Amino acid sequence: MGEKLREKKIFLAKTAGFCSGAQRAVDTVQRLLAQGRKIATLGNLLHNPQLIAQLKAQGVRVVADPRETPPGYVLVIRSHGVPKEVEEEIRGLGIESVDATCPNVKKVHKYAEEAGTNGRIFLLFGDPEHPEIKGIVSHCTGPYFVCQSPEELLHLLDEQPQLKTKPLTAAAQTTFHMGLWQNVSKTLKKVCTNAAVFDTICNATAKRQKEALYLAGRCHRMIVVGGRDSSNTAKLRDICAEQCETYLIEKADELPAFSAGLSVGITAGASTPESILKEVLDTMAEVNSTEQNFEEMLEESLKSMNTDEKVHGVVVGISPTEVYVDVGRKQAGFIPAAELSNDPSAKPEDIVKIGDEVELLIMKTNDQEGTIMLSKRRVDAMKGWDVIQEAQENGDILEGKVIEVVKGGVIVLHDAMRVFVPASQATATRGEALEGLQGQEVRFRIIEVNRQRRRAVGSIRSVLREERKAAQEKFWEQVEEGQTYTGKVKSLTNFGAFVDLGGVDGMIHISELSWNRVKHPSEIVNVGDTVDVYVKGLDKENGKISLGYRRPEDNPWVKLEREYPAGTVCEAKIVGMTAFGAFASVIPGIDGLIHISQIADHRIEKPQDVLKVGDVVRVKITEVDLERHRVSLSIRALLEEEQAQADAEAEEGPAEEVVYSTEQPQEAPAEE
Repeated sequence: MGEKLREKKIFLAKTAGFCSGAQRAVDTVQRLLAQGRKIATLGNLLHNPQLIAQLKAQGVRVVADPRETPPGYVLVIRSHGVPKEVEEEIRGLGIESVDATCPNVKKVHKYAEEAGTNGRIFLLFGDPEHPEIKGIVSHCTGPYFVCQSPEELLHLLDEQPQLKTKPLTAAAQTTFHMGLWQNVSKTLKKVCTNAAVFDTICNATAKRQKEALYLAGRCHRMIVVGGRDSSNTAKLRDICAEQCETYLIEKADELPAFSAGLSVGITAGASTPESILKEVLDTMAEVNSTEQNFEEMLEESLKSMNTDEKVHGVVVGISPTEVYVDVGRKQAGFIPAAELSNDPSAKPEDIVKIGDEVELLIMKTNDQEGTIMLSKRRVDAMKGWDVIQEAQENGDILEGKVIEVVKGGVIVLHDAMRVFVPASQATATRGEALEGLQGQEVRFRIIEVNRQRRRAVGSIRSVLREERKAAQEKFWEQVEEGQTYTGKVKSLTNFGAFVDLGGVDGMIHISELSWNRVKHPSEIVNVGDTVDVYVKGLDKENGKISLGYRRPEDNPWVKLEREYPAGTVCEAKIVGMTAFGAFASVIPGIDGLIHISQIADHRIEKPQDVLKVGDVVRVKITEVDLERHRVSLSIRALLEEEQAQADAEAEEGPAEEVVYSTEQPQEAPAEE
């Protein structure tokens, strides 16, 4: 069957395109439009930019929040579903809505809810940031965990050993990787004694992935058509990339050029409309099958030559494009720069020097011109296969340089050998950008060798995971409360920042980021920032670390005690109002309370009768409670002191007026 597939130019997967859930969501919108209704979707209906553009042209609006729904519009909930609290918010706002959530996703919602109700721990496999996963976990009524891979499951079981014996319900994202789910299910059934494993991967997804795997193993190239933000499309790309060179495209004009004679398999994600898939097929059908690029023609021309003859030569000249070699024959030997090394960035002068003796492979002899074209990289690659094969058998860790970032992964060069590392095996976690690996030295293992197809596949992730585990063990042996570390901010949540301390993550609670009030950690730190922290608390049993970030010397209460004792008069800004008083900022980070009885020297009904937020007033600090972190302020005390002083001055009476004059006194007039 494999040979028959290779004879065909194009082979389309039977299950390519819309799944039933995606089709149901699109049909729902089209039905409402046909009824003359105005439509808004909560987020993009599907992960396909072309489809979204088509719907937008039909007047469909996309809103990020239910409150953004225009009056008179019907709000459609997309096929991935939404968190439970969003559903409740829509009902509370009284918005007319239509739920287009895929029935398969609804089924997982039910499993999540029933697990907690029945006292079971819920274990979900998928991408924690995917909308479908966020919607599912919102229905959990008990403890739950989310994993992305078999490796994460093993790590979780090490950290949470109670999962091996406690009642457990396991399910997966409907578009989860079928091969990974099979491994996960096997582990759960083997290790966990009280686990109920539900196969929730959509049948269409499983069939599509199985068919893509079959095609990729029998075609020279694979085309995956779908949105780049689509989870199921990305999984199809990863599955195919492990078998052959794979391209992910969103539309026909992104199709690469293919050489003649290559069989090309085509599949499409569950969010890909039939119109886009048809456009891709029509475009490929128009390509002249006799077209052939230079590299392919060169390879074909060499098939008739004695390409397995090796010779030794001495380097006699070097230019930017060629290296000239004396091979002891009448013909002049030369090595094209591309045949020196598999590293495209390497320069000829960096690889060989004049006088070097090298082993070469004859690629082509031209008797008319009296030249022999030779290759050094191919001889090096032949030797490298034995090394690669042995490394796979022994599980050895190799080192190499990432020389190229390609679709579906990266190329690592190890002693002239090009090793393909799929995106799923290139980084410690899925979803990380591959561009940062370009030019980096990496450590990896060989996980597959196919000499016939001249293909070697490696894994950087497996080495990173081992190194991280070793770093974690060393860390826990040495860590103590109070120790200081320099780490990198890994992620932010509403309640704090997670910091990578070098293989181990710790969390800075939002209250520990600053002495001042903080609404979100991003006000203080950002992902990627390097921060100095100290260990505030340790939970070795559960592997949790609490970190401190703010410094004791910056504590505003220390400054208040030192510079603003009770009795101090200062200016304060009104920052809040309550029924019983007003809060005013004394110094940054500390607010004091002016009780309603202390706002004026006469009775008032409410603080707003005298004050408003933003006012700057003179107050007297009447009490400082350092233990309870409370400060009492008074405006009335100052008013009464001023009145008392005025009353005292009034009781003393006016001072006698003394008049000074330079005139001499006149005699008094005589009495008449």
